[in-house]
Amino acid sequence: MLQDIYPHVFCNDFVRRDPVPGDIALFFPAPDQVLLKSGENGLTLPTFADFSPVAAQGADHLFDIDDQGVYLLAKPGVYSGALSACSTLQFRTLQPGHLAFAGITAGQLYRWKHSHRFCGSCGSPMRGGDWERCMVCPNCHQVEYPKISPAVITAITDGDRLLMVKNDRSSYPNWALVAGFVEFGETFEQTVAREAREEVGLSVKDIRYIGSQPWPFSETEMVGFVAHLDGPDVITLQEEELTDARWFARADIPPSTSDISIGNRLIELFRAGELD
Repeated sequence: MLQDIYPHVFCNDFVRRDPVPGDIALFFPAPDQVLLKSGENGLTLPTFADFSPVAAQGADHLFDIDDQGVYLLAKPGVYSGALSACSTLQFRTLQPGHLAFAGITAGQLYRWKHSHRFCGSCGSPMRGGDWERCMVCPNCHQVEYPKISPAVITAITDGDRLLMVKNDRSSYPNWALVAGFVEFGETFEQTVAREAREEVGLSVKDIRYIGSQPWPFSETEMVGFVAHLDGPDVITLQEEELTDARWFARADIPPSTSDISIGNRLIELFRAGELD
């Protein structure tokens, strides 16, 4: 999955230190765009060596991958002609995988900082915390931490069949699994049952936790479950959310297009007969 970068090591300890030329330097011209470097092997993440010295001024250390720092640039200054603005969706396929994980995780932190430039309580400009990763209002002392929204994704099964859904209007129009954000006052298991009922009109039972993963594309912590059909198998589609939903026999499940998500892992576990 996206976060499985072994033997590389992700370290998110809060540390303040100055960058060196080999550290990764990321600038986001917009919430959905990032400067990437073109080379013989395709796109990769730029380093401070690709920018003029002004880029180091105000650069924010986010985390480390192995011994390489990853920084968010406040201003890029002059930079190499090999750099160009790209969609952050490039991180779905960027190789090697540990750099893709670094890039999209940095993007998550950029969007959080960008949306918390001003205090939501009193409107004053916010600043970065000195002791932990947070944004602090110097006027009313409001503290905001990185946004992480829990969501569930569920393999709903009925014997040798798996329920799959799709939304042709979304940025991911392929077949997937029922998913949704956790509402206030809910357990994860209650969210699984509610999303199954709302999106496809089905009741489920035997809800079982399988695993979880960070999903920085939407500031989400995805929590994966399997659940068995409990009652009639007739689908009632929530058309505001989905464009199609079907039961697929194990042998007819569409081929996977990616291996970076826990949704894909759940599908492959069912295909292999490991979720029965």
